[in-house]
Amino acid sequence: MTTTYDPFHPKYFVEADLRDEMNRVYDLCHGCRLCFKYCSAFPTLFDFIDRFDDQDSARMSAAEQDQVVSECNNCKLCYINCPYIPGQSEWELDFPRLMLRAEQVQHAKGEKSIKQKITDQALGRVDVTGKIGSLTAPVANKLLGTPGSGPRKLMEKAVGISSERILPPQAKQRFSTWFDKRDAPQPAQPKATAILFPTCQVEYSNTGIGKDLVKVCDRNEITCSLPPGQQCCGAPFLHQGNVEQFRKQGEANVRVLTKAIREAKARGEDPAIVVPQPTCGYVLKYDYPDYLATEDAKVVAQHTVDAAEYLMKVHKEGGGLDTTFTGTVPEKVTYHAPCHLRAQNMGLKSRDLLKLTGTKPTVIAECSGIDGTWGLRAENLDAARAMGKKLFAGIEKAGNDTVVGDCSLANGGIELETGRAPQHPVQFLARAYGIQEEA
Repeated sequence: MTTTYDPFHPKYFVEADLRDEMNRVYDLCHGCRLCFKYCSAFPTLFDFIDRFDDQDSARMSAAEQDQVVSECNNCKLCYINCPYIPGQSEWELDFPRLMLRAEQVQHAKGEKSIKQKITDQALGRVDVTGKIGSLTAPVANKLLGTPGSGPRKLMEKAVGISSERILPPQAKQRFSTWFDKRDAPQPAQPKATAILFPTCQVEYSNTGIGKDLVKVCDRNEITCSLPPGQQCCGAPFLHQGNVEQFRKQGEANVRVLTKAIREAKARGEDPAIVVPQPTCGYVLKYDYPDYLATEDAKVVAQHTVDAAEYLMKVHKEGGGLDTTFTGTVPEKVTYHAPCHLRAQNMGLKSRDLLKLTGTKPTVIAECSGIDGTWGLRAENLDAARAMGKKLFAGIEKAGNDTVVGDCSLANGGIELETGRAPQHPVQFLARAYGIQEEA
């Protein structure tokens, strides 16, 4: 096992050890080339090595190695496509984890420019910006809701977030506020127990996803709880290389979630942490155990499920979901399977959930080019758009008016390029039930 997979190893932040591992992995990737189609990082890597007669990856300069890192958006698709991953091959190759380690070494050395650091903070402090956004929602949405507008261009110059991107609107009422005020039904014999981890996207912006998830659970006699004290999962900081801040947020969430799990089990329940956003679900399942390395982090990971994954599990193992659909169900829909959901190797649970309603989904499993917050940065806009061309072309070719996707940020990219605003799968299910969308 290489140093890359142990963030607590004394050599993890040693640049010489990192460069040696880069040489090893780059050489293996150059010889394989199976992942040429995913992002520009691989063609760039292959071009750098191909220009040497002996095709020796060790002859790449540090700047060239880092160029590959900057072009990787950590979609993780190369990991699920790679035949040499840990546990499957003696070469133990995990390209996305290596790229994260390289970002972390750069951050530790303080190599980023002032502008990059400002962008990192703007994208990372989502709980701060979310709370401010909720307090100023009407004004904030009017100023920042139009891509390419003057205020958005000023914002791009100030903090580096692309002025062309569609940003999620700020909700005047946060999801947690709505949840605390609702009249929760009390089923005599609940089918299941859901501990909600709504994510910052649902808490501050796309609150409708959380509301519909709760209403779908109510419809199916699933009790929901929302433990107070949750924060952003920390993914923006992790992807920027700021492991220290990521761990702080992760540790806070793990404390809250393990307490809720233990309390539920003490009541004789079998709880699950239900997450309606793919990146955040991935972080809780895979990154918390690796970067926190505690038993509690493992407990959280073992209990974490994606929202559609959870509902399908209840349908198959927990007594079944209600399949009486009296609302609107289009004959055909287009479903986008996000990268960070596919990377969880759970199958296409959202597609299966859609099929319960009777609709016929056309699945498009292509990258949107967003992947966390990478595609929101102004310097990555052109590369992200190029990366998403197959997805956008696939949606146009399918020709369906209704598009469904689990990732709110990817959905913003889809809306920008195609004009179609996707629904989350639980929102589609709620409309199929006839549950009205709240204003």
